Amino acid sequence: MGISETYDRGRNVVVDQPLGVIAGVVGVLLIVDLATKLMDGSLSVLSLAIFLKQGLILGLVLGLAGVGLSMTYSILGFANFAHGDYISAGAFAGWAITYVIGGFGTLPIGDLFLVGVSGEADAGSVGVSVVSAPVAILVGFVVAVGFAALLTLGIDRLVYKPMRDQEGISLLIASIGVALALRYLLAFVFGTSSSGLTSGNIPSVTVPGIGISLNAHELTLAIGAVALMVGVHLLLQYTKLGTAMRAMADNRDLARVTGIPTERVVRATWVIGGGLAGAAGYLIVLWRGTIAFDFGWVLLLLIFAAVILGGIGSVYGAMFGGLTIGVASTVSLIWVPSEFSTAAAFVVMIFVLVLKPSGLFSGVTTA
Repeated sequence: MGISETYDRGRNVVVDQPLGVIAGVVGVLLIVDLATKLMDGSLSVLSLAIFLKQGLILGLVLGLAGVGLSMTYSILGFANFAHGDYISAGAFAGWAITYVIGGFGTLPIGDLFLVGVSGEADAGSVGVSVVSAPVAILVGFVVAVGFAALLTLGIDRLVYKPMRDQEGISLLIASIGVALALRYLLAFVFGTSSSGLTSGNIPSVTVPGIGISLNAHELTLAIGAVALMVGVHLLLQYTKLGTAMRAMADNRDLARVTGIPTERVVRATWVIGGGLAGAAGYLIVLWRGTIAFDFGWVLLLLIFAAVILGGIGSVYGAMFGGLTIGVASTVSLIWVPSEFSTAAAFVVMIFVLVLKPSGLFSGVTTA
């Protein structure tokens, strides 16, 4: 290749993809600056490891919730803005049962069920953990998954099924209405303040050689999220239901003509997507130790960013996109204040999409 041809190609890249060039330059500068900070001691290896740990944990939650959102999009063809409130509803249901079991006999059932809205049922008087109350945590997790799955299926029967033949924009608007209804129903029942739930005394282990610690709740979240993601992979690749789901995602009309029970697949999609949303909500509350009526809605922006980054409609893209967004939002704290960490994650998403518009895993495209 001659010098002139190389020059022409480089000029074409700059002209055709200026944002891509900017992204590459910024990426190189950030890597150089990070290496400089590590060498001059202004940033320790331990601090960087903590940022990465927090990002990976957040990314697992975003990926888990994003799988459900991506499945409903690829099979049903609309972006479900109520998904964040399914996360909140599942979490509240699960933690209400966790508190009822964990604090049974110490406080009135009503106070325990309302997880700190009234009475003395809070982290100080009940505070549970996977070590002090493993049965309560396990039962609460199962309830969160089951409640969210049944909730999404019920809303589909009442709201989305009668609109199944409508355009995607109609379903999208309906999902916004569902989201608002669920969010303020939670606010009416559980209040609008944030409540602390978990015990402050959580055992941890230290990773040899790095010095970073992982507590029992972080390990539980990581193991639970990875296990559920692996379960989704096995379902999609090795079961008849998974084959039917992939067929509907590729071509819904052809799947119906070939005899696939599409309505049954739709129901299964809602159950699985809702269950994963409930699991993600319960686990992130276990990790953070607090819950609020709108936390799922706040997470939804990051979940959408993860799904879009990975390739909207791609389950595996949602998993990888969640990890990318999670790490980007925490590692960005090296350079920007915490108030801008979410914005930094979206900047990463934009730069990636400039270079690969269909997403990292080239998911289902919209009309």
